[in-house]
Amino acid sequence: MTKIEWVDCHRMPSRSFFYKKTQFPVCARCTGIYLGFFVMIPLLWFYQIGMILSIVLILPTLVDGLTQAYLKRESTNFLRFFTGFLAGIGMSGFSERITYHTYKFIELLLS
Repeated sequence: MTKIEWVDCHRMPSRSFFYKKTQFPVCARCTGIYLGFFVMIPLLWFYQIGMILSIVLILPTLVDGLTQAYLKRESTNFLRFFTGFLAGIGMSGFSERITYHTYKFIELLLS
């Protein structure tokens, strides 16, 4: 797979998935985040996630990343992917709520 230039990811081989001996263009965590985000976007037409649940879904990624960085704990690619997937779902819900409330605020200003 080819490198995606506009994506900000460390792309460390030890923290990335491989397919047919070719490294994914982003790390395992970013793969999970993007997949969670894009899986959830169409579902937001039918089910909205509240702000609190969105934050709760993002927290495992934050904890996993920070404990890896500051406590010298080594995570697995599966854990990175899974927490990233949850964060992607949380970020899509968070983005949808912000967009909704911004739209309602502008609508209120214009009425």
